[in-house]
Amino acid sequence: MKVRDRNAIAALRSALGAIDNAEAIDTVDVRAGAIENSAVGLGAAEARRRDLTEADIEQIVRLEIADRRTAPDEYDSLGRPDRGDPLRAEAATLDALL
Repeated sequence: MKVRDRNAIAALRSALGAIDNAEAIDTVDVRAGAIENSAVGLGAAEARRRDLTEADIEQIVRLEIADRRTAPDEYDSLGRPDRGDPLRAEAATLDALL
């Protein structure tokens, strides 16, 4: 971020967002009920987030890289190669971190 590399910043923020989303709980597990049965007190209704393994995180980042490698081809076929170049740079940044 200090270097102000926009492509690297975008890639890292997107990867961190994908990891954060993967840690979220399923909405299927959340159930509403009667108010008298609800939790009381600070943090009583908080749900524990999923714990991801290192392999899970690596898989998420690899999926982010794969997305960034396939999208530029679509932009090229639409005649917009200028849109694909930043995605290629983002993929290279994420690949270098693995």
